[in-house]
Amino acid sequence: MQRFFNNAGPIKPQLHYHLPRLQRLDWDEVQQLIREQRYFVLHAPRQTGKTSTLLAMMQALNGCGDYACAYANIEGAQAARGDATQGIPAACEAMVDAIARDTHHPDLLAWYRTNKPETQPQHLLTRLLTQWAATATQPTVLLLDEVDALVGDTLISLLRQIRAGYAQRPESFPQSIVLCGVRDVRDYRLEQDGAQVITGGSAFNIKAKSLRMGNFTEAETRALWLQHTEATGQRFDEAIFPELWEDSRGQPWLVNALGYEVTWENRAARDRSQPIGLIDYQAARERLIQSRATHLDQLSDKLKEPRVHRVLQGLLTGEEDSLDKLTMDDQQYVEDLGLIVTRPGVRISNRIYQEIIPRELSWIAQTRIPNQEPAWYIDPDHRLNMPKLLAAFQQFFREHSDSWSEGFDYKEAAPQLLMQAFLQRIINGGGRLTREYGLGRKRTDLLIEWPLDPEQGLYGPLQRVVIELKLLRGKLDRVIQTGLAQTLDYCRRVGADEAHLVIFNRNPKVSWKKKIWHRPASLEGFSIGVWGA
Repeated sequence: MQRFFNNAGPIKPQLHYHLPRLQRLDWDEVQQLIREQRYFVLHAPRQTGKTSTLLAMMQALNGCGDYACAYANIEGAQAARGDATQGIPAACEAMVDAIARDTHHPDLLAWYRTNKPETQPQHLLTRLLTQWAATATQPTVLLLDEVDALVGDTLISLLRQIRAGYAQRPESFPQSIVLCGVRDVRDYRLEQDGAQVITGGSAFNIKAKSLRMGNFTEAETRALWLQHTEATGQRFDEAIFPELWEDSRGQPWLVNALGYEVTWENRAARDRSQPIGLIDYQAARERLIQSRATHLDQLSDKLKEPRVHRVLQGLLTGEEDSLDKLTMDDQQYVEDLGLIVTRPGVRISNRIYQEIIPRELSWIAQTRIPNQEPAWYIDPDHRLNMPKLLAAFQQFFREHSDSWSEGFDYKEAAPQLLMQAFLQRIINGGGRLTREYGLGRKRTDLLIEWPLDPEQGLYGPLQRVVIELKLLRGKLDRVIQTGLAQTLDYCRRVGADEAHLVIFNRNPKVSWKKKIWHRPASLEGFSIGVWGA
């Protein structure tokens, strides 16, 4: 069977293009931790390849003959919603089934069926793992997946029962246990009776190390896609690969989902004699974004969490004072979710997430903006008439900003989000809107790329327009002076031939007559339109 890009579930090497699964982490370090009888954490964002890597670890450990290793996904215990009397037995069921399957130990299953009725849930897990270790012919290793899906007393009990047996390893308890999930154990926040909050770190203080799986490198991203060329002979335009890297930054699901979209969902590309061009890739990218696929939907759901809100609010506005509200734990948590990277500076992880996040936050506004059609703003030479478009936005903002802003969860970023929704409504007619954010820069950079030849689309000549968004803080003249320099710098960086600076005045005491204005400006011979809103 011809292999394909995997966009759902663990890798099956015979079906999917894939990179060596144990290449995703430092396998020598993992083996050393197991030899040293350590308990440790492996974590990474959703759909990064954690399960595929755990299964490969299990196969390698069982294959070497030195260990009896089992992999168990205990997500099903989440249904107990923190009730340990139901959650722990559910987790134990998953574990005993996995041990019987992966280590060929059917006697343990019989033992469990006999002893479960008379064992209290707060001891059941410890007794099960003790019995396994005591009757196995090799030292035992347990890989537990989706641990952080558990909540409340179920998670507390699981961590504490593992900790209770730790001192008896390896003769009477697993030599090594790996906890795997999206978050590090320090971010397991556990509610107990009386609203007392403890952290996973205090409930599991035997953790030796936390290992984080990263994304593909640029070279690995390219190598994965070229497996399709090697298998089918179908070639990719070289211009695709820089775009693929910026869009995904190696996020494994995005790399695979884009590959599947461009090689299969595009029906014309199923003819493997046809090369895949940049315009095919760009169309696939837009379809993926519009699809609101499960991965992207889960990402969007995280935007509602207060800890995520605090971090992304600052990124979307670029305001320095947002930095003061951040804690190290919040920032690390959002990075662990895969939404941001922190080095060399804090930014949203990749270009597709930069698209998804504001689109999701402003989706209702974008779909309900009335009486706006792209054709109204297209000149006879097919250029976007930006002064006309921005003047229309000023009027729209004046009429609707108060009511629309109340509908945004991210109210501090409402002006920027509302403008992006307005532009997206127009640009969806055939162009592309790219966003750039950064903490502490006090601005949001937008780049419009509009095709001047409808037949060639984004593959032909483009009108490139920069729009810089700023909130008015302090004296207007100083904000304009700083904004002009920033706008010109961004124009030069992206090769834009037209630029506008939009300054939002959020002072409710200032009348709309004073907020709405337009003036031409220039810097170093480059004309820049300056707009108030």
